[in-house]
Amino acid sequence: MDFLSDSVSLSRMQFALTAIFHMLWPVLTTGMSIYLVVVEGMWLKTRNPDYYYHARFWSKLYVLNFGIGVASGVPMEFQFGTNWAPFSEAVGDFFGSVLGFEASMAFMLEAGFLGIMLFGWGRVPPVIHYMGTIMVAFGANLSTFWILTANSWLQTPAGGELVDGKFVVTDYFQAIFNPFMVNSVLHMFFATLETSLFVIGGISAWYILNRNQRYQAFFTRSFKIVLAVAIAVAPLQIYIGHLSGEQVYHQQPTKMAAMEAQWETAPGGQPADWSLVAIPNGKMERNDWEISVPNGLGYILEFKKDLSEPIQGLKEWKPEDRPGMVGLIYYSFRIMIAIGFFLAGLMGITVIQWLRGKLAPAQIANQKWLMLGWIVSAPLGYIAIESGWIVRCVGRQPWTMYEQIRTVDAASKLPPGEILTSLLAFTGVYSLLFISALFFGSRIIRQGPNFDLPIPKETLEPTPVEHTPDRRPVES
Repeated sequence: MDFLSDSVSLSRMQFALTAIFHMLWPVLTTGMSIYLVVVEGMWLKTRNPDYYYHARFWSKLYVLNFGIGVASGVPMEFQFGTNWAPFSEAVGDFFGSVLGFEASMAFMLEAGFLGIMLFGWGRVPPVIHYMGTIMVAFGANLSTFWILTANSWLQTPAGGELVDGKFVVTDYFQAIFNPFMVNSVLHMFFATLETSLFVIGGISAWYILNRNQRYQAFFTRSFKIVLAVAIAVAPLQIYIGHLSGEQVYHQQPTKMAAMEAQWETAPGGQPADWSLVAIPNGKMERNDWEISVPNGLGYILEFKKDLSEPIQGLKEWKPEDRPGMVGLIYYSFRIMIAIGFFLAGLMGITVIQWLRGKLAPAQIANQKWLMLGWIVSAPLGYIAIESGWIVRCVGRQPWTMYEQIRTVDAASKLPPGEILTSLLAFTGVYSLLFISALFFGSRIIRQGPNFDLPIPKETLEPTPVEHTPDRRPVES
């Protein structure tokens, strides 16, 4: 329990708690906003009321996630000033600016048009309402761009240098378009979209299995919409994840060694085994037990037998210069990969059944195991995203800014008791928020769509103006 007296470890735990909890909510808002754009666009094109009711129903889940995301995101950012003040002072000129862009440029855009998207039905013309929905989706995904830009810059710093402990920016565009940025943004974009698709698909599958005649056709439509989009998204996500792994291989060798629990160096120009399952032992600097695939690592990283560059083993660095918690990084990486392939496989099997005509309205409810697979898949995207962020951030240790600012130097010197108190307070509040979200979310799902909502007209009729009599005295 030594960590209870270590302010750096407690600050890391607190930031991990707030980040992991916060990440649950914008995942669905960024991905589901795109779905809302699709279904509302289909309503405008076809005037099929089904699409209108889809937009109204799923937007309820959207706003629930948006509200909790805002409530949990603000405390997370405040920690840069409370628990990580030396870090903020060192990199604030760029890192602080990017977070400011996210708040003022992306979040305000999303929040500003959210009122139109939620309450503008029948109050503004349908085309204007659709523009509001598009701007909400654009703002939500612009947030992803800025957040991933900031984090990518910490992974591969660019556009300046540290001078007397402060990062001086010489090229903002080079800093923004740092080596990790493009793949990181794309990887997160498709992760949020894929997660949202399988959440919508899982809820739809649950309704289909219930055989509720009133809702079965409605949710069969949403199920097929997300399936059609997932056909492209699921394999693309795997490919972009592979590209991200290649970047780690070339630019973050310590993280790559931890991801593979590689203690000894694998020379370049030779094949290397890929560890499928292992029990890493950090104290003994070895894997106590391991199942490996012969010559598999080269094929995974570069689609060929021999590695072009060596994979340095963890023993190449001093213990204080390499990531701790190798087992956590190792298994988080494999959980993320396994979920990605499971979702892609589920999508592939479902497409085959679709082509066989098994998803027709009269037969889809009979696909019990397939629907159960989609229900089980609903939370898996969240687990994959959280696992990916663990690999990304824990694997970067012992650096907050890779190879430039150590985590121990980035933390504020606070009394451990005060950090522990705030950590426990966050745990209590976030547990309450999580339970509330499950309660209200399940209630929205159980209630289902409201088919009694009036459908907006193509053009709004002007509101009649009541004229009051002129009460001025008549001049004599």
